[in-house]
Amino acid sequence: MAQFPARHVPLIERMWGWLRRTPRTIDPALWQQACQRGPWLQALDAPRRERLAALSARFLHEKTISPVGGLQLDQADGVLLAALCCLPLLELGEIGLRGWSQLIVYPDAFRVQRSHVDAAGVLHEWDDELIGESWDSGPLILSWADIQADIADPHAGYCVAVHEMAHKIDALDGAIDGTPPLPRTWQKQWAADFQAAYDGFCARVDAGRPTRIDPYAAEAPEEFFAVATEYHFSAPDLLEQELPTVAAHLRRFYGAPPGFAGTDQRSVPTG
Repeated sequence: MAQFPARHVPLIERMWGWLRRTPRTIDPALWQQACQRGPWLQALDAPRRERLAALSARFLHEKTISPVGGLQLDQADGVLLAALCCLPLLELGEIGLRGWSQLIVYPDAFRVQRSHVDAAGVLHEWDDELIGESWDSGPLILSWADIQADIADPHAGYCVAVHEMAHKIDALDGAIDGTPPLPRTWQKQWAADFQAAYDGFCARVDAGRPTRIDPYAAEAPEEFFAVATEYHFSAPDLLEQELPTVAAHLRRFYGAPPGFAGTDQRSVPTG
């Protein structure tokens, strides 16, 4: 699968230097506010919420959060962003933060220029409007308006921060292909099960049959993984009904979804 191409980083209008200086703890009042604002955070049990707080503090220590386009964010917003980005790392841990250093936040959906040379050598250029993007070895980019929309409807199957973090996790083994770093035996089973589920899903979408999972998941294996990750955290019962084999792998990889009692939490094996 093609990796995300390197592109010119847009001019950053305002940098948050204070985030680089943030100690590896979060003020309890700010953390409580973040948990109250994020429904998925509220639904975590106490040990996992404590683990998330530690991961979020590390995120704030290591990453630069850069609002652009006139967006104004405060420290409480930064804590919320860090917590949402770290939600998929509860079992994987801080290794999931490797390989990049910047979170860029737009006020709303943003436009990027695309180009492609077809088989005849003809260059095609067009603009895409995105709500999130993850660059290979580069920044993670999010739309603040869409983060707020996800929070307002937390069970709809969407969480753009989780989706883009899934791409970062996917890239840890050097290839963005829908398979994150896993022990060899599990990786083989994951690849086989995800391929079968992906092929079946694509056949359904191509045939014009309705699906309760966002059809965008049929774009590529890496998008299938990222979309399924969103459903794991925001609509796990639906994912279980529609893609049970995929749901089982994601429960094993991410742990039990917040508030989902269908299975016991299981940690990622280390070997």
